[in-house]
Amino acid sequence: MKPFKDPAFILLFAAVIAALALEFLSLVGMDIPEPYSPFIFGALILGFGYQVLWNGLKALIKLRFSSINLLMLLAVIAAFYLGEYPEAAVVIVLYVLGEYLEEFGIERSKSTLAGLVSRSPKTAMLRESGQTALIEDVAVGTVIAVRPGELIPLDGRIVSGETTVDEAMITGEPIPKDKHPGDLLFAGTINKESYIEIETTKKSEDSTFARIVRLTFEARANKAPTQQFIQKFSSIYTPVVLVLALLLVLVPVFVFKQDFDHWLLQAVSLLVIACPCALVISTPVAIYAAMGNASAQGILIKGGKYLEAMARLQVLALDKTRTLTYGKPVVSDIIPLNGTSREELLACASGAEVFSEHPLAEAIVEASRREGFEPHSAEAYKSVPGKGATAKCLVCEDETIYVGKLAFIREHQHVSPEAELLVEKLSSEGKTSVVISFGDGVAGIIGLTDELKTDSPQAVSEINALGVETIILSGDNQHAAAFIASQLGITEVYGNLLPEEKAACVEKLLRRYKHVGMVGDGINDAPALARSTVGIAMGAAGSDTAIETANVALMQDKLLQIPFLVRLGRAALRRIRINTIGAIAVKLVFIALAFSGYSQLVLAIAADVGVTLVVILLSLRLMKFR
Repeated sequence: MKPFKDPAFILLFAAVIAALALEFLSLVGMDIPEPYSPFIFGALILGFGYQVLWNGLKALIKLRFSSINLLMLLAVIAAFYLGEYPEAAVVIVLYVLGEYLEEFGIERSKSTLAGLVSRSPKTAMLRESGQTALIEDVAVGTVIAVRPGELIPLDGRIVSGETTVDEAMITGEPIPKDKHPGDLLFAGTINKESYIEIETTKKSEDSTFARIVRLTFEARANKAPTQQFIQKFSSIYTPVVLVLALLLVLVPVFVFKQDFDHWLLQAVSLLVIACPCALVISTPVAIYAAMGNASAQGILIKGGKYLEAMARLQVLALDKTRTLTYGKPVVSDIIPLNGTSREELLACASGAEVFSEHPLAEAIVEASRREGFEPHSAEAYKSVPGKGATAKCLVCEDETIYVGKLAFIREHQHVSPEAELLVEKLSSEGKTSVVISFGDGVAGIIGLTDELKTDSPQAVSEINALGVETIILSGDNQHAAAFIASQLGITEVYGNLLPEEKAACVEKLLRRYKHVGMVGDGINDAPALARSTVGIAMGAAGSDTAIETANVALMQDKLLQIPFLVRLGRAALRRIRINTIGAIAVKLVFIALAFSGYSQLVLAIAADVGVTLVVILLSLRLMKFR
């Protein structure tokens, strides 16, 4: 709820205006006459501050001197004793206002995260019966129906219909995506266009949406180190202030024989200005605002301490496949030999490969069609596991096509030194070679590689520009990893790593650097993600294990979100430092005035509430950080 639409806030705000107006009238000599004054101000104090006073009284009974409410109770009692009724009222209503604004600031900064819960789908319509059922009662493999405009209730795969889906709640991507039969859908996203039928692939508690909600609320327990320090500091700080306030009365009055009421007023001013509201609130509002911003961009952070960890990163280890690359082979080199044309090489090779479901075969067929060459008609296809395949071409004069590894072709045809060298060269570049023969000798070679993601070069460049070193840790072969690294300007590369070896590499990096990040997508990355200071999972393409293990999930699978996160984390830490330094500076000024005997209670109140309000407003700006 917005504050000016909340009746309780409107009433509180009116009370603050009334208390300040009465205080102003008192300053110009227009006091409420006795004996009405203490009753009127007492009613105002009890009406709006009874909870504060009651909590302060409980803290006093339990001798819990770290309570901020105890400071307020003592300040009000002392102000009443001095006959400063307007000041007592202003102390309480402004303190209650500050508490309200603090709560509003935190809730406002959490609003994006809280939106996840309000958007949670509750029921699903079963295709067979046409009846609705609670999502927790829907088994995996059930076919459910979703009408246009409805929330998709469970993770699943389209079995009938085509539509566009708004996935912003999950991925942060604002543009709806076209979805066809076979495509995966996330619970919590919106079916924008047409009636579709979905076969569920996960239970409700295991859906991507449910996992995000669960991890979001678990994140609140993972407080940032700065937040933990501020809370510990406050628990020590408040009792120290009480002792100082007591000394501020005892020493001048009993040692230097000065006026008791004057120094009691200074002690009350000290209690008010020393209230650590701004200090306590400076961290959580900034952290929650930054996390809310990240969530809106499709980035799930599992706690404030991981946002701080992103800000302090010194080195980032990156998996290769499906992190820096798409994890799908594409044709990179087409090398015709022995007078074969490019069209003949591609069309004949794809004529044989069209029968295969191997990713390399699919890439060759796709490349042929992309260049406008329809695969030649073929028959008698035969796969030779681990080696290649043969088929009879119905278009070429030389009917038998051999497609596969160099050793397989060598079993059937003469292989020239030139072909040997070309395969070796492609291998040194981390590419896979498919050798094609029809007729005598080698007709050509097709090189395939794992395609680099379009945003990887810019992301790595921006990460390095932030002073964070990048390293590749890959389970792929060393040549392939080194080739990708050369395209990105990364000099430290480790290939052929098993999962435990990746974790060992992260362990070594932790001995070299204090703050180490790891980015990955698969189960094989989970040990390394868990061992790093902050593990980052590719959320949409990543495995459930990687996402559960990681501390941050990129639901759009965009590496460019990593430099954004580093900058966001640094901005949050910078804001916390500025908030803390500013709050302490104002307090020191008024504490010095109190000890010198020149503090004014009204000014102390205004300064305390003013600093708290400024801290909240500046922290909430992190929600708009880009």
